[in-house]
Amino acid sequence: MKKWVRILMTALTVALAAAVTVLVTGSAERQRHETTCTDLEIRLQEEPSFVSEQDVKDYLRDFYGPCKGVRIDSLDLCRMESVLEGRSAVRSCQAWTTRDGILHISITQRDPVVRFQTGSFGYYADDRGFIFPLQKNWTPLVPVIDGSIPLTVREGYKGELISEKEKAWMAGILELVAFISRSRTWSENIAQISVLSENELVLIPREGRERFIFGDSGRAKEKFALIEKYYKYIQPAKEQGWYRSVNVKYPGQIICRKK
Repeated sequence: MKKWVRILMTALTVALAAAVTVLVTGSAERQRHETTCTDLEIRLQEEPSFVSEQDVKDYLRDFYGPCKGVRIDSLDLCRMESVLEGRSAVRSCQAWTTRDGILHISITQRDPVVRFQTGSFGYYADDRGFIFPLQKNWTPLVPVIDGSIPLTVREGYKGELISEKEKAWMAGILELVAFISRSRTWSENIAQISVLSENELVLIPREGRERFIFGDSGRAKEKFALIEKYYKYIQPAKEQGWYRSVNVKYPGQIICRKK
């Protein structure tokens, strides 16, 4: 076959492939342009969840606008994600559409590790120290901290702490909570942490009248070893409820008091 014939055939093949691609792409674009949103499919990554499917639909309706019946190429997916991520309990959101006209919404909620309570006002913090309000749909079982909490948090606040001093205190609390959570024994037996002052914590067990004076949040492993010794050697020698307070904040010391 002559060289010029091969070149011509190659050029025709390329042109034909390009034409087919344009036709297919154009057809897909026309189909997308003509396809309207027929339904919403909402995926909640965690169950139980702070946010329900109906919450997502209501929030989109109130702060974004109608979705059903709107052409899918007209939907502002980035704005939808921004609107839903504005919810205090939503950590991240992804929105996308498919050719069948379905709008898909995937929600990942925040994962609280501790709850702070001051009177009737409370809030959660996740493992990064991000604060968000209590939610009406669900109350997770996490450690509760009450008392003189040295954090400046207004009701309804969502976000990180501003003060470096408060951030440092929160970091210590999160380390303590993480230590408790990693132990089946302590996670099941420590019901609450009360704050007497910035550097004075009191641990309250689920059973018994003892209150463990813990000091600040540091040296958790050492202090819990002392609490373990108390339960193993000291408490069995007395009747139930004999000691009212057990001080473990000093290195190597267990100070027990009846009152």
